[in-house]
Amino acid sequence: MPGPSPSVAWWAQRAPAASAAVLATGTLSVGLDLAGYEVLSRITLGLACAAWLLFAADFTRRLLRAGSRWRAYTRRPGVLESVTTAALTTVAATAVLGTAFSTAGSQALAVTLLVLAVLLWPVPLVLVPQGGERRGPGTVFARCLATQGLAVLGATLAAAESEAWLAHAALVLFWLGLVLYVLALARFDVRQVAEGTGDHWLAGGALALSALAGARLLSADSARLYLWNEDDRDVLRTVTVALLVLALVCYAVLLAAEFFWPRPRHDVRRWATVFTWAKTGTAALAVAVALDVSWLDGFGEALLWIAVAAWLVAAVWTAASARSGVRTGRHVRSRARR
Repeated sequence: MPGPSPSVAWWAQRAPAASAAVLATGTLSVGLDLAGYEVLSRITLGLACAAWLLFAADFTRRLLRAGSRWRAYTRRPGVLESVTTAALTTVAATAVLGTAFSTAGSQALAVTLLVLAVLLWPVPLVLVPQGGERRGPGTVFARCLATQGLAVLGATLAAAESEAWLAHAALVLFWLGLVLYVLALARFDVRQVAEGTGDHWLAGGALALSALAGARLLSADSARLYLWNEDDRDVLRTVTVALLVLALVCYAVLLAAEFFWPRPRHDVRRWATVFTWAKTGTAALAVAVALDVSWLDGFGEALLWIAVAAWLVAAVWTAASARSGVRTGRHVRSRARR
């Protein structure tokens, strides 16, 4: 029986990382919209949708093929944690996509994606990580990413639809996400700063996403909703600024580490790095709007354009890798027939 086609084989090996590409591309769409580049924002939104659909189709295909063997499959060492991480990053990617649709004015689609993300979120959230106290890579922050992604989407929809309950639910998720970040930080292997191949940047990406959630909660308040009293708003403002400062410090430290410990080899996990760069720029832009800090707007836009350049590099590398992988697969199949 002939094996899968070279293109299918290449995609099967890289599909688990596709959610990071969705996160990066969807975040760029939101950031470009905040910066006033509406056309570019819609183009990146379309690309994010295409990547999300590919990932969703692959995940569904794998689930259906596993069938009754799914439980036995997840009992293998490391498999359950890998599946849990994939599910959580899918939730985060779905939430980011929903936020991009909401900022584009498609509230119905954003609500649909919020419902889907909320339905997917609880099960992988409560699964106990394998390995006990064993430290892990940047993917340990997946629980924080998924939770804060929901907080951002909830706060964005609360402002768009004038729904106070959505904002209050988003606030609960915001604080829960911060607790999950602290727990993840305790499990993060700090050696990844020198040895990681891309996803270690999620340590900063989760902080930037949390800062964006705080900024969205602040922006959701209005005279009509009156979500927060003065004390609540002061606390939320202080925490949001602190999160942005921490995200920028983490960005600087991780960037310096890339120069001290160069990692020239390309890896698909670099999409997580692109996501963090895009999220940091977007968070700075959102905080500038929420707190009316004009100089921060220009700084955030500069970070965003750096992320755009990184996205183009990652996209070119991914396309070249796909072409090379398909060619290699075809060569192997032709030799096998001889």
